[in-house]
Amino acid sequence: MKINNLNKINFDELIECFLLSFENYFVKMPTDAEYYKRRWQTAKVDYRLSYGMFDNNKLVGFIIHAIDKRDGKLVAYNTGTGVIPSHRGQKIVHSIYEYAISDLRKNGVEKCILEVITENTKAIKAYQTVGFEITKCYKCFAGETNFENQIIDKTKTHIKKVNYSDINWLEMPNQNNYSWDNHFKTIKNGDYDYYQIWNEKNLESFFIINPKNGYIAQFDILIDEETYKNLAYQRLFSAIKKISPFIKVNNIDTKFEDKINFLSSMGIKNNIDQYEMEMNLY
Repeated sequence: MKINNLNKINFDELIECFLLSFENYFVKMPTDAEYYKRRWQTAKVDYRLSYGMFDNNKLVGFIIHAIDKRDGKLVAYNTGTGVIPSHRGQKIVHSIYEYAISDLRKNGVEKCILEVITENTKAIKAYQTVGFEITKCYKCFAGETNFENQIIDKTKTHIKKVNYSDINWLEMPNQNNYSWDNHFKTIKNGDYDYYQIWNEKNLESFFIINPKNGYIAQFDILIDEETYKNLAYQRLFSAIKKISPFIKVNNIDTKFEDKINFLSSMGIKNNIDQYEMEMNLY
């Protein structure tokens, strides 16, 4: 078997290997090839710095990396790792990483990050063996809200749709706490709409949503007064519900208890928990 990068592989061959690797996974994975093509393009996947294990020229395992600068460092984000069932138990992921780490360093990458479902103990141990450490814990939610209160008073509250370029991202809260796919540098390339909620002429909250599937990339309350936060969340989710009754929110850092508690109070199911893991290359 031989390791090589993925810049010359046929995309259909990559997707075939990817989907076979994720059969019977912890969550049901989409099967549309165009979905992955668009998602990986949005995430800034670089196939030159993504790697595969080939057995007689057949792809049997892979690590797909998105590459971008975050906090001044060039980072490789693992947006997909897999091995087809017939080749498991051969430490293929470990072998690919041994190859990848050397090549990533040569290309100036300073840090690797990934996300892994907390129940996937085998993968977690494998990543720890390579050198990754757990740095964050995320909760993921999906479902329809049981939130009935439509408390938006049109005389006081205004929902404003804005453009990506209208937002001063350096002043937006918690940007370093969003995962790779939800970070402002990633969502810039995605199919998102951007909304602000103004209450009594004050910018109170915002959310970023894909209106086609209800996926919320970001949401936050922009006021500090704890007394009014619950009402602000109610106005925020009243606005969200007008666009999509079904919502999906991935990777909320567990330190944001108010977000998690409010989602749970609306009946949105916490369906998956994930760890973010990091490995510094220098």
